[in-house]
Amino acid sequence: MRIIKPCTYTVLSLALASVTQMTMAQDAHHSMPMSAQHESHSSLDSSHQVMQTRIESNKMEHTAEHAEHAEHAEHAEHAEHANASFIASRADSAQHPVDHKREHGGQIYQATEIDSRWLNNADGRGRLKTEIESRIGTDENKLFIKLHADKAESQDADYAAQLMYSRMISDFWDAQIGARYRVDEHQVTDKEQLDAAVGLHGLAPYFFETDAYLYLGTDKQVSFSLETERDFLLTQKLILKPYLNLDVVLSDDSAYAQKTGLSSVWLGLETRYEINKKLMPFIDVAYSYEKGNQHTAWQAETGSEKQWWYGAGLRLKF
Repeated sequence: MRIIKPCTYTVLSLALASVTQMTMAQDAHHSMPMSAQHESHSSLDSSHQVMQTRIESNKMEHTAEHAEHAEHAEHAEHAEHANASFIASRADSAQHPVDHKREHGGQIYQATEIDSRWLNNADGRGRLKTEIESRIGTDENKLFIKLHADKAESQDADYAAQLMYSRMISDFWDAQIGARYRVDEHQVTDKEQLDAAVGLHGLAPYFFETDAYLYLGTDKQVSFSLETERDFLLTQKLILKPYLNLDVVLSDDSAYAQKTGLSSVWLGLETRYEINKKLMPFIDVAYSYEKGNQHTAWQAETGSEKQWWYGAGLRLKF
């Protein structure tokens, strides 16, 4: 019989004990009730789910933290670009200042209106009246040029030219100052007169377009004139326009003096058809009153005249 060494015996003993322990554990597991086994598996699954949830939560936290850092970095970059753009625009504005007058009434515009009409009275005498008005400038400062011609049939014509500087003083009114030059071919002396003029041009309440002027001339000639009119639209093209023109003589010591007080009045109704905004024919019916002239060394006194006028005309705008 061979003799086993003590160390070999010890190793074999340990191996035998280990196998025996594993066999007993398997027998115990198989003999364990099903509920206990299920609880064991459930606890393991729960532990696994908790670990998985913690892992996912950590991932979400890291993702959110990364997004927050990215957002902060993006905001900082945008702020830096905006600041750089603002500094660049300020520097450009300092070098090239922008003028916004053209966007706020600073445009220079021009408009011209020609109004010519032929009128007849009850006696069949005709009269040609022509008005030309041209304006140029901005909303605040304008220059007005007005030309007037009045020729009665078989008589010489009267002419007048007026140059006015116009300055806006409110939303609807301009103050004007200038001069008027007039020629009267009926007079033997002083055919040409020069008057200083001051007045208002604008829109009176209820949309009455108004021109009111005070004239100061030689020989204590002081007079006041008023022209006002308003449009009433029957259609977009057919328009009624009542108008009133009057002259008041405050004083006159000239050789061909007019009677003081209300010197003349024209009250009329114009009906026009606008073919377009540049071409507008019309018919006109008016009532006139003229007070007459004083008796002087150069003229005889004349009485007042009242009469009706009717006719047609053409207005051009460009």
